[in-house]
Amino acid sequence: MGDAARKPVSALLPIWLLCLLVCSSSAQPYIGVNYGEVADNLPPPDATARLLKSTSISKVRLYGVDAGLIRALAGSGISVVIGVANGDIPSLAADPAAASRWIAANVLPFVPATAISAVAVGNEVLESGDASLAAALLPAMQNLRAAAVAAGGAAAGVRFSTVNTMGVMAQSEPPSSGAFHPDVTPQLQGILGFLSRTGAPFMINPYPWFAYQSDPRPDTLAFCLFQPNAGRFDAGSRIRYTNMFDAQLDAVKAAMTRAGYGGVDVVVAETGWPTRGDAGEPGATPENARAYVSGLVAHLRSGAGTPLMPGKAVETYLFALYDEDLKPGPASERAFGLYHTDLSAAYDAGLTSAAGAAGGSPSAGAGGGAAKASGGWCVARDGAADADLQADLDYACAQVGVDCGAIQPGGACFEPNTVRAHAAYAMNQLYQAAGRNPWNCDFRASATLTSSNPSYGACVYTGGGQ
Repeated sequence: MGDAARKPVSALLPIWLLCLLVCSSSAQPYIGVNYGEVADNLPPPDATARLLKSTSISKVRLYGVDAGLIRALAGSGISVVIGVANGDIPSLAADPAAASRWIAANVLPFVPATAISAVAVGNEVLESGDASLAAALLPAMQNLRAAAVAAGGAAAGVRFSTVNTMGVMAQSEPPSSGAFHPDVTPQLQGILGFLSRTGAPFMINPYPWFAYQSDPRPDTLAFCLFQPNAGRFDAGSRIRYTNMFDAQLDAVKAAMTRAGYGGVDVVVAETGWPTRGDAGEPGATPENARAYVSGLVAHLRSGAGTPLMPGKAVETYLFALYDEDLKPGPASERAFGLYHTDLSAAYDAGLTSAAGAAGGSPSAGAGGGAAKASGGWCVARDGAADADLQADLDYACAQVGVDCGAIQPGGACFEPNTVRAHAAYAMNQLYQAAGRNPWNCDFRASATLTSSNPSYGACVYTGGGQ
């Protein structure tokens, strides 16, 4: 029998293609999107604003200040993060008057009609290799905030931070060993102190996509895509991680704690998965992009948080709203869009209809109708390998809402004591708890739906008619 049948249910909610029935199609306060403009075919601002308002996206991050889009979002309830170009940082650091002019030109004309929640001062400055630019970053942030506070009104509530990549980390695996790179630690100490004093978040770009590129094994892919997997055990914290997103974020949180600023909130400024790539970029497919983004959205909606930040959905900006056809670099750089520039979805990320807001139906249309399950129970598929079923068993029994007590020794479903029988019971428990939708019974194709009740004797499988 699998070990999972004997262990207690963990504190993690289902995150692999989870569909919460209680979610509505309204905007979710923790789901945002990046709006990149390195393209020559973007829709007009009004069209983009209408698209955003039709989704559960509640936040937009700009890399600069797009006056047209900011005005188009006025009164929408969608908040905006605007950006300061790296090239503007030295003058803003050197001259408080320049910071006041920047606020007057880029914040005051838009608030309070449009909610500008934050200003990202520079993008990936500490990883740029420019020591003078890095040294100017904190003074620029300080001058801009002072100017915003002096301006008063809605501007006074704007938060100021800067965006970092995982490149600021010297150590991130296992998560409990997370530490910042010594080359950027002095600057980060000052920045974290500023963020702590002003209530602004630490902004980071975790990309499981890049982690998979450096370790393109099937088990790594499942770990990155929120799919059933054996997990990765952190001996330092005694935590078993079931997905790369949580592991990367907790490594950052551990580094912040080690630096003395564990109380500062973390915001994911970018994360995503490309739909296509070059020959040397394994895993860049629409299927994997959908699995990652829909799995992440479901994870955020679950409210599980991460092991080091439990019970709280981390504010996350998906990358990106559209493909950017003029971006340099490998093909994947031009293929992160959630939507095509004709406003059609690149794939169903669970962001549009009522069914989408409930977890990402792959077949829900714009009308919001949820797909119906073709059977009342989820069971192991004929021919599925025991190794795959064991992984599915371990995963299913590790989720809150999944009771595997019946397949423990002495339980009503313990016999027959086989991996297949125990996996079938556990997969059905997860299927029922997650919403009884067809996509909840996939398990990497090792499960199938059935309309025949698999219960036997005293062993009762939950399920039946919809």
